[in-house]
Amino acid sequence: MGTRLWMNAAASAYPAHMKRSRGVPMIRASRGNPQSAAITRLALAYARLWGARITFDAEFGLFVCSGMRGGYARGGTTIGGAFLTGREPARSLLRHEAVHADQWATYGWAFALRYLFEESRRRGASNRFEIAAGLADGGYRDS
Repeated sequence: MGTRLWMNAAASAYPAHMKRSRGVPMIRASRGNPQSAAITRLALAYARLWGARITFDAEFGLFVCSGMRGGYARGGTTIGGAFLTGREPARSLLRHEAVHADQWATYGWAFALRYLFEESRRRGASNRFEIAAGLADGGYRDS
């Protein structure tokens, strides 16, 4: 009985949708792509090093790593199926970041290079990956 109480207490530290799903959040966050799942796992480990509080957003199928002390760009960065940020994000921002998770699943590891190349040519609101994710949802101003 003592073990059962301990297990229940430990399980309650996680959001209800995570403790019931056993791996489903990772499959959803990586969009079923094994390469994106590996990238997401690395991103979650990295986020923990920066002190993130990690939850899973079921609506957008995205791990949200909030409360980070640094280690992300602009208002936050999506790596694989994980959004890394210092604050609690708005729903519209999560919608934007979910598109970036789709892009990671589509291009795999190459997305990092594609994004950086695009960013070197067209910064911020002119970046085609940001345009595809929705500039207004991402908090970009009209240019």
